[in-house]
Amino acid sequence: MAEYDTIIIGAGLSGLAAGIRLAYYEQRVCILERHTTIGGLNSFYRLRGRDYDVGLHAVTNFSSQGARKGPLARLLRQLRMGWDDFALAPQVGSTIAFPEVRLDFSNDLALLESEIARAFPAQRDNFQRLLARIVDYDDLSQDVFDLSARQILADTITDPLLIEMLFCPLMWYGNAREDDMDFGQFSIMFRALYLEGMGRPHAGIRLILRNLVRRYRALGGELKLRSGVSRIVTEKGADGEERAVGVVLDGGQQLTARRVLSSAGMVETLRLCDHLSVATPPRAGQLSFVESLSVLDRPPRSLGCDRTIVFFNDSETFHWRRPAEELCDVRTGVICSPNNFAYAADDGELADNMIRITALADFGRWQALGEEAYRLAKLRWYDRLSASAVRFVPDFRSRVIDTDMFTPTTIRRFTGHDNGAIYGAPHKQLDGTTPVENLYLCGTDQGFLGIVGALVSGVSMANRHCMLA
Repeated sequence: MAEYDTIIIGAGLSGLAAGIRLAYYEQRVCILERHTTIGGLNSFYRLRGRDYDVGLHAVTNFSSQGARKGPLARLLRQLRMGWDDFALAPQVGSTIAFPEVRLDFSNDLALLESEIARAFPAQRDNFQRLLARIVDYDDLSQDVFDLSARQILADTITDPLLIEMLFCPLMWYGNAREDDMDFGQFSIMFRALYLEGMGRPHAGIRLILRNLVRRYRALGGELKLRSGVSRIVTEKGADGEERAVGVVLDGGQQLTARRVLSSAGMVETLRLCDHLSVATPPRAGQLSFVESLSVLDRPPRSLGCDRTIVFFNDSETFHWRRPAEELCDVRTGVICSPNNFAYAADDGELADNMIRITALADFGRWQALGEEAYRLAKLRWYDRLSASAVRFVPDFRSRVIDTDMFTPTTIRRFTGHDNGAIYGAPHKQLDGTTPVENLYLCGTDQGFLGIVGALVSGVSMANRHCMLA
C-alpha cells in the first residue's frame, strides 16, 4: 500500500501548482487524475486536425516580463519558474457593450478611467472611491469577503447602469453566485481584469500545462492519470473527530497519506468521505455555460472583429442566473478571439482564426436530452449564439469553415462539478479547511478563480496546510 506525505485530487492548475510547491520541499506527493489528460476545464483537445483550448479565453492578472509586483510575479517566484514558462502576450483591448453605452478597457487602468469619465462624468469621483476600497481589500478576510458587492457598489456608485457594466466582465470571469457577487470575489476579479489585465500565450494553455508538468516531474512528483478517486478514507482520531488518512481509487487500490488536498470542490469532496455526516451540507453551484467555437477563413480583425473580448448585455439590467425556461440564455455573453492579442512578431499568426462565444446554460435540461436531441440542440444553439453575438460585433458567419461547441455536460465530465457549475459552489472556503482533519481544498471552491487564481490557490493552500512535519 503506497504511502505519501500529500495526495492531491485533480491535475488541474491548482493541483499541479500545489504539487510543485510541495515537491520543492522533498515531500512525497502524488497527483491523481481521473481523465487521460491534465488541466481539468483548462485543458485542450484536437478535432479534425485543429487544436482547441477548452477553458482559456485569457489569463487574467497579467504581468509583463521583468515585473516584480502582482500575483503572477509572486506566483512565478513561489513555483521557481520564469516568465517564459507562461510567455503572455497582452490583450489588444476589450469592450463592455450594453445597448446604448460601450466602455473600452485594456491592461492600462487609465483607459477605463477615461471611458467612465466620458460616458459617466458624474461618476468619476465615485469610481475613485470604489478603487480605494478595492485596493485596501484583504484577500483572506472571510467576513469582508461575504459582503454583498451590489450593496457596496450601490453605496458608492449612483448610476445603476455603470454598476451593471462593471459587474458584467467580473461575473462572467469568476462568480458562482447568482444575481449578486461576494465583495471579496468582486475585488479579486476587479484587480485581475481592470487593474492588471489579460494576456495569452501564443501556444495557448498547452504551454502552461506542459511547463507545469515538466517541472513537477523533474522534482520527483508522481502523476497518475486514469486514477479517479472513489472514496476518501477517514478514521476517528483520539479527539473523536474524523481525519483523512488516504484514498481508494476506482480500481480498488488504496493509497495512504498524511494529508489530502482536493481540487474537486467542497460538495464533491465531502461526498467522497467515508461515513461523514455534515449538519449543514454545502450547496452546489448552479451556473454553467455553453461555448461555440467558430473557425474563420481569415483573421477576425479583417472583418472588423478587432477586440480581444467583448462582454455584452442586451438590456440595461445584467442578468446573471441559471436560465429559467430554456437550454441557454443569450441575452448576455462573451465574444473572444484568441487572434486579438499582441503576440511577438516572431510568433507569427495563429494557425486558426477563431471566434468563441459563451452563454449561460442550464445543466439539467442539457443532461436530460437524448443523444439525437442533444446533437440537434447544439446545432440550434450554435446558430442562436452567433445571431446574438453579431448584434455587438461585425457579422462573421459567412466566413466560418469549421465549428465545435461544448455544453454543461462537457463541463461536468471534465471537472466533476455538480450541475456543470463552472465556478463551483457559491460559498467559498478561503482558508481551504473542511469538516475533516487533514483534508483541505484548493482551486474553485477555495475561492481564487481564473488561471493565475487557480495556481495561486494551489500554492497558498500547500503553504498553509501541507508543509507540516
